[in-house]
Amino acid sequence: MQIRRLIVLLSVVWAFLSVSMAQIRVACVGNSITEGHGLADPATEAYPGVLQRLLGNDFAVQNFGLSGYTLMREGDYPYMNAPDPAKRRFQAALASNPDIVTIKLGTNDSKARNWNHFKDDFVPSFNAMIDSFQCLPSHPIIYICLPIPAAGENFSIRPEVVDNEICPLLRQLAAERGLPVIDLNTAMRPYLETLDDMIHPNRVGSALIAEEIARRLLVDRAEGKFKK
Repeated sequence: MQIRRLIVLLSVVWAFLSVSMAQIRVACVGNSITEGHGLADPATEAYPGVLQRLLGNDFAVQNFGLSGYTLMREGDYPYMNAPDPAKRRFQAALASNPDIVTIKLGTNDSKARNWNHFKDDFVPSFNAMIDSFQCLPSHPIIYICLPIPAAGENFSIRPEVVDNEICPLLRQLAAERGLPVIDLNTAMRPYLETLDDMIHPNRVGSALIAEEIARRLLVDRAEGKFKK
C-alpha cells in the first residue's frame, strides 16, 4: 500500500514538473511602463501581469521592468549596468533563461540629458543587449516593442524624440538583426487618454499593451514560429 501511494505521489510530482518544464518562459524587459509605475497593484495590473493571464498556463511571464532606466549604457540610469544589486533586472532576466524576450526600452533615452549627449551609444547598447540574450542556452526569440507614444512632455521625456528618432531607429536595428517588431507606438496612439500623467498607462492602458503583445505571441505560436 505504501509503495502504491509512493508511486501515485511520484506520478503527480512528475506531471507537475512536466507541465512546468513545458512552459514557455517570457522575460519582459523594460522601464517604468513595464514595471507598473503608478498602478495600485503592479504585479497584476502592469502589462506583464495581464499578459500572463491572457497567455495562460502554457506561458510563464516575468516582469523585469525598472523605472527610469535607459537602454543606452551611457544614459543616466543604464538598464544593463544598474549599480544597485536590488535593481539588476538585466542580470535577472538573463538568469531566467527565457524562451521569449520582449524589450520595451527607449522612452527614458529621449530625455535631453541622455539623447542630446549620448545618442551615438544607442545602437551599440542595443546590439550588446541583443547579443547577451542570443548567447543564452535557450536561444530566445527577441521581440522589439516600439515605445508607446507620450501624450505630452513629462518627466523630461520628449514625445517627438520617441516618435521621430527612437522608433525609426529601433525599426532599422530590428530589421538589421532580423528581429520581430511589436508596434506599440501605433497601437496605443488612439488611447492616449489612458496615460494619466501623459507617460504611464493606467490599468486600462496596460491591458491594451498586454493584448497587443499577447495577440502577436499567440499568432506566432500558431504559425509555428516557436514551439514547446
